[in-house]
Amino acid sequence: MSARPGLFAVVTTIQAPTPAVRELHRRLADAGGRLVVAGDKKGPAAFDLPGCDFLGLDAQRASGFSLAKLLPTGHYARKNVGYLHAIRAGAACIYETDDDNAPLASWGPRAEIVANVRRISGSGWTNVYRHFTDDPQIWPRGFPLERLADPVAPAASAGAPVRAPIQQGLVNGSPDVDAVWRLTQDRPFDFEPRAPVALGSGQWCPFNTQSTWWWPAAYSLLYVPSHCSFRMCDIWKSFVAQRCLWALGAGVAFRAPEVVQDRNPHDYRRDFEDEVPGYLHNARIAEILADLPLAPDETAVADNLRACYAALVTERIFPADELALVAAWLDDLERMPSP
Repeated sequence: MSARPGLFAVVTTIQAPTPAVRELHRRLADAGGRLVVAGDKKGPAAFDLPGCDFLGLDAQRASGFSLAKLLPTGHYARKNVGYLHAIRAGAACIYETDDDNAPLASWGPRAEIVANVRRISGSGWTNVYRHFTDDPQIWPRGFPLERLADPVAPAASAGAPVRAPIQQGLVNGSPDVDAVWRLTQDRPFDFEPRAPVALGSGQWCPFNTQSTWWWPAAYSLLYVPSHCSFRMCDIWKSFVAQRCLWALGAGVAFRAPEVVQDRNPHDYRRDFEDEVPGYLHNARIAEILADLPLAPDETAVADNLRACYAALVTERIFPADELALVAAWLDDLERMPSP
């Protein structure tokens, strides 16, 4: 009997295996990992990759996860079922990505402790992309437009290792930028292979779900909300996750590119419309979360997640319906068998 894989990769898609997913599957097999794919109402009907855990809608609803029956269809939040599946299967590390991101030669299993890290000074918003390029005209999707003209906080020379239960890998080719960038200067873009950057308490930078590594201390924070714009669901997830990491005395680490994106077709004007709630509210969400008292203990991460969404509902960022989904997510995690 083969050993259970420790590394799981989670993708949601409506397509048959893309070249990027096939390459990820191959690289996972070399690393002893396993691919989990969550489908949706548009498909696919099957996934022809050996050893892949494919979860169509019927399989999701039959999974025993209460959240699976509550999530909307036609929504990126179906990825939540993939996370739950991987956690129940005993994942020691979860890598999440999208079906148009192909691993580069630099892609490989990561460790929760990150060495050779540059730390950012100060507090507030940090445009981490600027620490991986000398090009001043680049920023991550979700970064407040009103903060773009701020000076870039300096980073210290690489130093002592840090614990980072969430790590974001950057993306070459077509990085994760907002619709304003796409509409005004869309162009191929590659970052420099520089040392990782670690954020600490009080430091904000949006991250996404395109090439992101998670360890068990942060698994509760994987939750993707449903009752918000598609273009903001992973960004607002990242703000909640960062605030909860501060309570653990930890932060997010950003790493040089490990994937290249051959981007699926997008309507940039529609993306802009979907991002308007973020342009209006991203900075306010950070303020709401920063002022929220959270318990500084790893056993309190789930309660802290619940408190964050409750506060965002109170402030009318999310409707009250989001709380039922958060509760189902946490109940499903609570019922997981002990490893």
